Amino acid sequence: WYQRRVRKQWYQRRVRGVLNYYTNYYYKSNLSDNMAGILGRKVQAKLAEALSKRSHFSKEEVERLLTMYNALTAGGNRLDRNKFRDVLHNTFDMTDDILMDRVFRAFDKDMDSFLSQDEWVLGLSVFLRGTLEERVAYCFDVYDMNSDGYISREEMFQMLKNSMVKQTTEEDPDEGIKDIVELVLKKMDHDHDNRLSMDDFMKSVKEEDLLLEAFGPCLPDTKFREKFLADLESGNVDIDISQAKS
Repeated sequence: WYQRRVRKQWYQRRVRGVLNYYTNYYYKSNLSDNMAGILGRKVQAKLAEALSKRSHFSKEEVERLLTMYNALTAGGNRLDRNKFRDVLHNTFDMTDDILMDRVFRAFDKDMDSFLSQDEWVLGLSVFLRGTLEERVAYCFDVYDMNSDGYISREEMFQMLKNSMVKQTTEEDPDEGIKDIVELVLKKMDHDHDNRLSMDDFMKSVKEEDLLLEAFGPCLPDTKFREKFLADLESGNVDIDISQAKS
């Protein structure tokens, strides 16, 4: 009888010990997760405040853009080219492969082939709400394919050939594009060096704003831009913005 009582007490102590262990483990684990969540929100709030001062977005809008970024990267800190292209296509109806790649390059300031949170927010700031000077610099960056500070004849030809609607004619389409390049140079090449510098481009756009996207559409169509901004302002924008248009 005495031995049975001792074994029973020992068993009860073991059960209580195991229960206490798992109760403490799960409590500490949940506490740790909650603390991490609180710290993460504080860090994001500080980042949003800092980026709002460097962009054309409010703090609340930046926080929503960062939430979208986290959804696109599954909580990571590197947005790759393909997911960014999905955003351009599905949200802003962009379809030109070369131009979408060039837009990515214009956003990717450190040229590491990924977009950081800063690059994402600051790039969208110019893309959606940029001043004329910011948009001129951005479009020039898109069109300057080899990043040498000039838009050459060859780059103009490549951009125009890629972005123009393909038409079936008996004439050589390349000759027609070359003629357009010569007309553009005559209109925009203010220093007459047979290429466009940033100064040439800026002066030309200020004289005629339709020349801003002279070599292909690299800014969002007004309809899609206004819809996205309205949703962003109201907080109704889809977290997975790759599906926002559908």
